[in-house]
Amino acid sequence: MATQKKRGMGIKTSVKSGNFRKTKTGAGMTKKGVKAYRAANPGSKLKTAVTGKVKKGSKDAKRRKSFCARSAGQMKKFPKAAKNPNSRLRQARKRWKC
Repeated sequence: MATQKKRGMGIKTSVKSGNFRKTKTGAGMTKKGVKAYRAANPGSKLKTAVTGKVKKGSKDAKRRKSFCARSAGQMKKFPKAAKNPNSRLRQARKRWKC
């Protein structure tokens, strides 16, 4: 019999667990959540959101630009979330300064 593939992120995905932010505070993962994810998934390069000022062309600026481009695609895919200013998608984009 073949081995079963592990599903999910390997961490608790509730806001109560402290691994994720509430929608009002910008959605996304907390430092604790990233640490837990990296412990559950060795070799992961997951990082927290780029929220501060960054120099143009820096690695963080490129990460922000990439996230903003990907989340813009999500805005097209989920127009209902795009219209709602309190959706996790909109709040995360606001936190990333997209």
